[in-house]
Amino acid sequence: MNQKRKLNMISKQLLFFGIFVLVVEYYSFVAIRTVLRPANGSLHFGIYVIYVILLLLTLWSLYAFPHFGRSSWPSISLKYFVNIFIGVFIGKVLIAAIMLLTDILMAIPNLVSFFYSFKNHPVGNPPEGSRFISRFTFISQTALLIGGALTAGLVYGMRNRYRYKLTHVNLSLKDLPDEFKGLRIIQISDIHSGSFDDPDAVKEGIDAIMNEKPDLILFTGDLVNDRAIEIEPYLNVFNQLKAPMGVFSVLGNHDYGDYFQWPSEEEKKLNLEQLKKHHAEMGWRLLVNEHVILERNQKQIALIGIENWGARGFTKYGDMKKAVAGLENSNVPVKILLSHDPSHWEAEVRKDYRDIALTLSGHTHGMQFGIDIPGFKWSPVQYVYKQWAGLYQEENQYLYVNRGFGFIGYQGRFGILPEITMIELG
Repeated sequence: MNQKRKLNMISKQLLFFGIFVLVVEYYSFVAIRTVLRPANGSLHFGIYVIYVILLLLTLWSLYAFPHFGRSSWPSISLKYFVNIFIGVFIGKVLIAAIMLLTDILMAIPNLVSFFYSFKNHPVGNPPEGSRFISRFTFISQTALLIGGALTAGLVYGMRNRYRYKLTHVNLSLKDLPDEFKGLRIIQISDIHSGSFDDPDAVKEGIDAIMNEKPDLILFTGDLVNDRAIEIEPYLNVFNQLKAPMGVFSVLGNHDYGDYFQWPSEEEKKLNLEQLKKHHAEMGWRLLVNEHVILERNQKQIALIGIENWGARGFTKYGDMKKAVAGLENSNVPVKILLSHDPSHWEAEVRKDYRDIALTLSGHTHGMQFGIDIPGFKWSPVQYVYKQWAGLYQEENQYLYVNRGFGFIGYQGRFGILPEITMIELG
């Protein structure tokens, strides 16, 4: 029964996806035919059909090969090929969205004219001289221009996936002991080692971190995409991260292997245990719902690390009560929390743990797509996550959301570069 229900669900998903692709391709074709009216329609249709077949085969390959995009994949050129086609398809989705929205809006005041035009004239070739046609042609041209620009940006963004950006942040934390003022903390997040294909480029990022001479290095989750084996080719790269006060880490939602089809639950558990061992092999102290006390000249601050805790549908493995046990009545004046998912800050930290001065998170990647310039930032992910990139403050509590060191899914960065954060306490 469960198998039958699962097959029905897959069938519905495939049907929905098929309809979605057809709608996208239809509107893309209408836009192209409208703009290229004088050209040979049959020739363009033939070229378009060949392109659609190649695109669908490429998208199918993503589904058919579960190990695509990981370090074990044999062909980097194929990865580029697929991502270029994905960029093209996303651009076409935008074109279709503009055309569909236009159809809906124009159908209200021009319903009769709309149906008359399409009934008596070829698609994309309404009567010459009508107001409806000129507007339709203009909208088609605009849609193609915007979709083309997006496609070009996404393809170009593949060159930015190792273009690490160093962000400097100065923070004044209430009650911070003088001994910790000037402390240099490097934060990185979301390595996603299974997506890497260039060890030398990753090494440049590690060198950039070490050139900052940090006192403390903190990693806020998602070392791999799914499997512990993904980090193994890079163990000798990331084990070069060293700091006088140590390197500390926590787990992110991808680290548990929840998005991989495991042969058994036992293998999934073994994978997580192997991942924890890799943290230790790199010299990283993994904090699993626990805390450590950091000392400088007999003064102390607390570093707290919890497992993934998400308020937007992601798993809640984290246990704050366990992590802070023993700190409630301590005299430690400042507490810093490592929590992968930034939604945790408003959902629990701000409500129940008002003594945590600074929370460090990642998770969003800034969606690897958007605008990120001094004084202004935008990304579609902000409509899901209120805190999605950079520094946030409420009263005496701070949250910093790192934009991620690596990448997943889209093999690039368009507008939102991979980030290394240098936080200096004052």
